[in-house]
Amino acid sequence: MADKTGASERRSPDTNPSPVAQQLPVVNLPATPGRAKPKLAKKSAAAARPQVNPTDALPITPQSARPDRSQVAARKMLRRLVQGESPPTQAMNLVERLAGSPYANPTIQVGGPDVGARRTLDFALSLAETMFRYGAGALEVETSIIAVTAAFGLDNIEVDITNQSVVLNYSAKDQTPTTVLRVVRSWTNNYAGLTHVHQLVTDIADGGVDRAEAIRRLDEITHRPKPFPRWMVTAAFGVFAAAIVAFIGGGPLGSLISFVSCIGVDLLSRQLGRWRVPEFFATATSAALVTLTAMLLWSLDVPIAPALVVVGGILLLLPTGRLVSATQDAINGFPVTAAGRFLSAFLVFAALVSGIAVALVFGKLIGVPELDVTTSDGSLYPLPVVAVLVFIAIAMISIAEQTDMSLVVPTSLIGTAGFLLYSLVVNLGVGYRLAPAMAAVLIGMLARVVALRMGAPQLVVAVPAVMFLYPGLTIFRSMYDLTIETDVTGAGAIGLFNALTIILAIAGGVVLGDNLARPFTKKLSSNERRRNRRR
Repeated sequence: MADKTGASERRSPDTNPSPVAQQLPVVNLPATPGRAKPKLAKKSAAAARPQVNPTDALPITPQSARPDRSQVAARKMLRRLVQGESPPTQAMNLVERLAGSPYANPTIQVGGPDVGARRTLDFALSLAETMFRYGAGALEVETSIIAVTAAFGLDNIEVDITNQSVVLNYSAKDQTPTTVLRVVRSWTNNYAGLTHVHQLVTDIADGGVDRAEAIRRLDEITHRPKPFPRWMVTAAFGVFAAAIVAFIGGGPLGSLISFVSCIGVDLLSRQLGRWRVPEFFATATSAALVTLTAMLLWSLDVPIAPALVVVGGILLLLPTGRLVSATQDAINGFPVTAAGRFLSAFLVFAALVSGIAVALVFGKLIGVPELDVTTSDGSLYPLPVVAVLVFIAIAMISIAEQTDMSLVVPTSLIGTAGFLLYSLVVNLGVGYRLAPAMAAVLIGMLARVVALRMGAPQLVVAVPAVMFLYPGLTIFRSMYDLTIETDVTGAGAIGLFNALTIILAIAGGVVLGDNLARPFTKKLSSNERRRNRRR
């Protein structure tokens, strides 16, 4: 009987209610038999779950404790001032390195990592090696690699460039990282090939060339003959020397002798190259040959200015393109590459100076009378004739550098424009150090505009156009003072330092002109050309 009562009490909601049931509100249920208890049981189960409003548990911050909006804005502004718009440690998208280059915003030909990533990496390495061999700067090589790999779908690329090697690392998501290396062991004069490579990269960035076609075109470029035969290059060396001698104040006989001696120097250099003689000794031997030729003719009482004859030959031996590329690499943030190229260029310069010194000492030992190394008063010809001589000299050096035929005349015109500015600033009283640098800035600006319009890199046009500005006469006079006139050794050292300063100023002027012209050449980028073709 007690058990039945306890069971009845447990079944009845009104008898000894639970604490949860006591908290339930009173509900008037319908008087339908058999349904009241199930509804009450459901209500009890629902009430058993705690009904918590999420907003009730949030603490209320007093108005006085909330931060002032002006203070928040001030902290954000201070953070931008200290860190910039992006934190210093934030990773930079590699494709952003193409900003300002002719390959800005390349067309991506595939959507995602290419299944043939290794073939793309091998092609990029071959492209970089070809550009380095033909004399391109590190920045141009890097932007070309980024443009090509991005166009072929590899956007997780890291590029590391040194003086003789290129390293690429590809590490896409869920893929094994791949690192490839290529070492460049030889160089050659082939500005036409560099122009064709530039056009190939532009076409790839525009989306008009797939990988198979790009590989075929690059192989064709590397096996294509140079635009000018070897005999024409040798003749161009001689004509260049003759024009330069007339430009700096030599007479017709001096130009003729310089023509012959420079042809001999080119033939000698070619033979030394076949014998695999290091560049240092080949350059020193060539400089000594030019100097000895001028000294022997002077000893035979030939009416020439030996210093001017020597200048015509040593200008060809100066590492002009290497100095411009090294300066460009140093300014653009490639210190290792720049250091290697500067060291290589300075070794060539030292070989040039050593060859002149050895020839001067040897000439004195065999009894060659004292040379006339006085400063030249300028050309013997009027200004229009001198401008024509500069035009011819630049055209010849363009042929010697194997420039594309379509660029020979524009390069010569740019160099002539630089000469006219040089003559103007000299007549205005500008110093002999600043005048070549100012002319180099103008040449660098015009070279970028013309080169991009004709589908070529700026270096191809700028390097031959500045050749006439280099102080070959100062170099020879300084070495003569150092080796022969020992009582003026200090003057010789100062003169050599001034010559080196002028050379670096010319190289820096070319790079400055290139950067000054960039805002005016944005419309010549690949995207602009593509939009113009669509119109």
